[in-house]
Amino acid sequence: MALNKVSFADNGTTSEKYVICYSPSLITSNGFFQGDNPLDFALPLFILQLATIVLMIRVFVFLLKPFRQPRVIAEIFGGVILGPSVLGRIEEFSDRLFPIRSIMVLETMANIGLLYFLFLVGLEMDLSIIRRTGKKSLVVAVAGMALPFLVAAAATSKLMPPHMHHNKGREEMLDKTIFILFFGVSISVTAFPVLARILAELKLLGTEIGKIAMSSAIINDVLAWILLALGIALAECRNVAEHNASTKEHQNTDFPLYWVVILSTAFVSFCIFVLRPGIGWLIRKTPEGETVSDFHICLILTGVMLCGFITDSIGTHSIFGAFMFGLVIPNGPLGSNMIEKLEDFVSGLLLPLFFAISGLRTNVRSMTYSAEWIWTLLILILCSLAKIGATFLTAIFYEMPTRDGFALGLLMNTKGLIEMIVLNVGRDQKVLNDEIFALMVIIAVLTTAVIIPTVTAVYRPGRRFVAYKRRTIQKSKPDAELRLLSCIHNPRNVPIAISLLDISHPNKKSPIYVYALQLVELTGRASAMLIVHNTRKSGLPAVNRTQAQSDQIVTAFEIYEQHATFVSVQPLTAISPYSTMHEDICNLAEEKRVSMIVVPFHKQQTIDGGMEAPNPAFRTVNQNVLANAPCSVGILVDRGLGASARTTNPHNAHHIVVLFFGGPDDREALAYALRMSDSPHVGLTVLRFIPGDEAKGWFKRHENDSTDSGTLGVVTDKDKEIQMDDDSISDFIMRTSNNDSVVYTETVTNNGEDTVATIRSMDNIHDLYIVGRGQGMITPLTAGLTDWSECPELGAIGDLLASADFSLAVSVLVVQQYVGMGLQGDGLATPDSPAQQPDQQFDQIMSRGPNNNFGHAKEPWQ
Repeated sequence: MALNKVSFADNGTTSEKYVICYSPSLITSNGFFQGDNPLDFALPLFILQLATIVLMIRVFVFLLKPFRQPRVIAEIFGGVILGPSVLGRIEEFSDRLFPIRSIMVLETMANIGLLYFLFLVGLEMDLSIIRRTGKKSLVVAVAGMALPFLVAAAATSKLMPPHMHHNKGREEMLDKTIFILFFGVSISVTAFPVLARILAELKLLGTEIGKIAMSSAIINDVLAWILLALGIALAECRNVAEHNASTKEHQNTDFPLYWVVILSTAFVSFCIFVLRPGIGWLIRKTPEGETVSDFHICLILTGVMLCGFITDSIGTHSIFGAFMFGLVIPNGPLGSNMIEKLEDFVSGLLLPLFFAISGLRTNVRSMTYSAEWIWTLLILILCSLAKIGATFLTAIFYEMPTRDGFALGLLMNTKGLIEMIVLNVGRDQKVLNDEIFALMVIIAVLTTAVIIPTVTAVYRPGRRFVAYKRRTIQKSKPDAELRLLSCIHNPRNVPIAISLLDISHPNKKSPIYVYALQLVELTGRASAMLIVHNTRKSGLPAVNRTQAQSDQIVTAFEIYEQHATFVSVQPLTAISPYSTMHEDICNLAEEKRVSMIVVPFHKQQTIDGGMEAPNPAFRTVNQNVLANAPCSVGILVDRGLGASARTTNPHNAHHIVVLFFGGPDDREALAYALRMSDSPHVGLTVLRFIPGDEAKGWFKRHENDSTDSGTLGVVTDKDKEIQMDDDSISDFIMRTSNNDSVVYTETVTNNGEDTVATIRSMDNIHDLYIVGRGQGMITPLTAGLTDWSECPELGAIGDLLASADFSLAVSVLVVQQYVGMGLQGDGLATPDSPAQQPDQQFDQIMSRGPNNNFGHAKEPWQ
């Protein structure tokens, strides 16, 4: 490809133009050894450009990750660094890596990536959210756009580029309208994809403010696309008018505008009334349980290009057609499958090209200090404040708390890709000059960068929750509703969760409300969100593994709810990284005021009876939940609960054993077992371990050592623990005195060996052991058992029962009672103190001894 300067003579005047000569032989090189420089050829140069752009952006993603910044900040930074503001100033770099002859290929691929990315954005938008949130979201979105538009309209004369001031009369009015549309949309739009990531990062998607922000952003984006399409149509009409003026032709410029509006409306109608039903028919034709065929996937991908071609031919923009096509595809498995297929390739490889092009157009050096520059900066700041203020006042009008209103205003001021698109189109249409373009890019980065730290400081969802008393089963009233949160990783966890609900004895006086929470790892660009499954959408096939598993889980709990009595089930799905998944679990538990969180053990039983860990991250989730839970926690080890019992004794379908050593965890386990004992299908055995003379001597020596070292309160605490244990046992015996299916026994042991021997000598008819984790308890009855502990989160006895060496293959429920997060002196977080890392909290809990007074820590609100 060669660039040649040619002179043309026209009516006595000479003008110079550039002619680009294309040669097919310059696409691929023959290699270094043939004397070719790969950078002189189109394909090798594009490959190197793409690799450089992606690597640069990934570097900034890595650098900004500790600051919890959304990825779009890194993408814009990476593009600006590659542009004339930084590296582009080096002539050798810009001439060799980004020569003028390569920009056309780069822009073409960037626009293809942008086309499919906007298609994905349309797919992610769920317009039904608007109906669920009601008029409030509509008012917030409209108010947040209207006031910045008014500010932009008032400041038009100060901001318009100099070349747009020369027209008079009708042309001047048209220029002002076009400028107001582009400038107003760019400063009032809310970036829906970026906002979704920020809300996910802040764990606000499941909150009321998160729902309002998401639905308002969807409305805002739809309005912005409509206004942008109108602005593009007007700009094209202005270009036609300028062309007529230069060529002295007389053509009606209003006629094309009318056709653009009419045909754009027809295209939208075609998408809604033809394409959407057609795709719905395509989904229904797919057999249940099968994926959508590759042929249909190819049709949809081709449809994206065709819709882009149609809207570009109409005179709006190709991205408008792609966005509209994604918007009309029904939410469900098909959309999830398309996102899964295109996610990484589009957003990870093609989209960075668009930010690189934007960076190549951003020249900070063009922002010379002048009065116009200061005016532009002040008006941009004023527009941002106007958007925040309008949203805040609307929130106050709807009686939202002041903090919520201010946080909502900040969130609605999120900028990102949508604004970059508007700015680039405005620059291409010569509505925005280089100086305004560069300044607005910088303002977009700054306003978005401050959102997460500011919202984190202003809005803390943890403060919204008031204390509730029923954080444990022991404190729950026997004649009140019991709320449980059952966590599910995959369909294999469902049977034992349902079995546990069965033996928990739901009844008329004390029904059970269970939140069945499926835990899904966040991958790709999907937003970490809390999805409430109201009913299963029949007729929609599962097109990927996650969707198929979700359908199985939801269906299983729906069937169980229909056949069970006094049980209500609400299926939920938490999608987030495993490292922060415990936050979703704990926030939901506190929001729903549950008494116990039940999480599956990270190991599963194999065919030969062994135990294997399908995903080591499950263990991290369990540890973090134990360290941060706002209520009691149960870890459920599944070894076929109920299978052996149903074959040996049909009258008592389940035989349960409670091993009681003492302490808060064992008292919670006993309280849960007491509830189960009321079920006519449960046989319960409670075995209490009493310290023998040797063990009592150990306690005496430990007490003397503690007293000599100056530690206070040890004797008192031990006496209190023993008294509370005795009270719990006495209450249990009294309430089960007339129940023939309950057996209470005591055994005297002195050390860990005696304890293990006693447990191994028990009958093998039992199918569930309930034990306390023994947090903060040091006793000679379990001495030595923790030396070879494989899973410390189960406690000494729980780890023994769950180990492969234990002869009895029984299911185990390890219980940890909620006793408060402790005081700040304990090193754990309180509601008003910064939280530690979950692993640090877990290690501290694991290392506690009786001198730490952990079992008697006051609740944070006392």
